[in-house]
Amino acid sequence: MTATLTPPDLAQEAYDALAVVLDPELDEPITDLGFVRSLVVDGTDVVAHLRLPTSFCSPSFAYLMASDTKDVLVALPWVGRVVVELDDHHDSDQINAGLAADAGYRGTFLHEAEKDLEELRTTFRRKAHTAAMERCLTRLLRAEPDRALESVGTVALSDLPRDDATTAALLRRRAALGLPDHADALVLVDHEGTAPEAEQVPMALRRARSTRISIDGNAHFCRGLLRTRYPGSEAEQTHRTDGAEAADAAYDPTFVPLATLTRRSTHHHLEETPS
Repeated sequence: MTATLTPPDLAQEAYDALAVVLDPELDEPITDLGFVRSLVVDGTDVVAHLRLPTSFCSPSFAYLMASDTKDVLVALPWVGRVVVELDDHHDSDQINAGLAADAGYRGTFLHEAEKDLEELRTTFRRKAHTAAMERCLTRLLRAEPDRALESVGTVALSDLPRDDATTAALLRRRAALGLPDHADALVLVDHEGTAPEAEQVPMALRRARSTRISIDGNAHFCRGLLRTRYPGSEAEQTHRTDGAEAADAAYDPTFVPLATLTRRSTHHHLEETPS
């Protein structure tokens, strides 16, 4: 028997559906970040209000999240009319008008929109993959302290822990880029699936770490800004260990210099950069 959803159930279903809408820069769901200010269901009408950490957050990022929110809500089978509005942003009026008219990004910002948003999406998908890749490889180095740093260039997906949230996060990022997921596929690759030469492995991992630290640092900063701007919003944020996805509760973000994870005999020693 199919259960009949009451309005509170519908509101929860709509809210839960927004978990697939990501902040492109932070690679986290807007529901976990506390960016959904309110969501009201009235019959088949849904009205959602979003909020951001500052009034000057990137207009392209803001539009992307608001537009994705509307797309997700419209796709629900029981939904009729959808209104999504961005509150307290310097471009709120322009973005909200564009969303109401289904004008698209270029139709909303006209001459200010030099490019569409797909290039932006692609850029941040690549960064998210790089960060997820670094988490998996650094975790492997911690688990195997005698492993030479250069050897991570030969690590395949089959070498990563199965049924592990960190591995699953990497596989999701690879799928988003169309990278192979077979057991023998190398982990340390760029967005095109190209692996570095052996002598380039330490630098490739170091660069990946820089990307991951940047994403994690921005996420921590933006969460704090939102709590400062909207007192009480912390109740709407999903707690996570810094540096991990909500699904990656087991991830240990403790900063460990890569140089301490190499054998003493290795010829490659890295100078740690400030975090």
